[in-house]
Amino acid sequence: MKIKAALLAISAAALLAACSPAADKSGAPPADAASTAPVELKAPAGVYAMDPTHASLQWSIAHNTISNYTARFNTFAAKITLDPANLANSTVEATIDPASVDANYPADYVGAHAASGFKSWSEDIAKNKNFLNAGAFPQITFKSTKVELTGPRTAKVTGDLTFLGVTKPVTLDATFNGELEKHPFMQVPAIGFAAEGRFKRSDFGMAVGPVGDEVTIRFDAEFIKEAAPAAAAAPAA
Repeated sequence: MKIKAALLAISAAALLAACSPAADKSGAPPADAASTAPVELKAPAGVYAMDPTHASLQWSIAHNTISNYTARFNTFAAKITLDPANLANSTVEATIDPASVDANYPADYVGAHAASGFKSWSEDIAKNKNFLNAGAFPQITFKSTKVELTGPRTAKVTGDLTFLGVTKPVTLDATFNGELEKHPFMQVPAIGFAAEGRFKRSDFGMAVGPVGDEVTIRFDAEFIKEAAPAAAAAPAA
């Protein structure tokens, strides 16, 4: 019986070996590794500032359970510190002015909401203590803490979102859209990124009613490389 068991084990091993792919002795990475290898950037390392004339920041939220309401911010800024040799070491920081929210409300807001005390739906969202409360919290910030590559042009960017005085981790799905070795007007390197993510308003202390809890944010922008800071002059002898 022991001999029979040994023969069965040897036969099974031989069958598995025959079905397994042959070892690649060339030293080349597996075929699927090429599909997830990061894009080789030509853009040099450094700090890239968002071009506000080519950027958008939108958010959407469920409304009355029957639609997705979308608005945008008009004033925001972002910087990327790029490490093309190791993209996981790159960082991003962003600041948003909540008072700049643009609801694009075409109806007669004052006529329909006379008791609100606000002149527009945009002002209501921005200043209302139940919403963005910009008077008490005049800035929303995001600062990355981790960049995890997920494909040749994609990554998960996790960072600290500070909103309404509360800081929570939020993960964005980022996409590298492309690069320019020399911007046609700025004459310096430029890169483009998009990002999308979700978070719950209730995590930051907002009450949930007819407006949904989960917020989806979408960001698209071009970034222009900043000039390196001038070297400090050597002290006089």
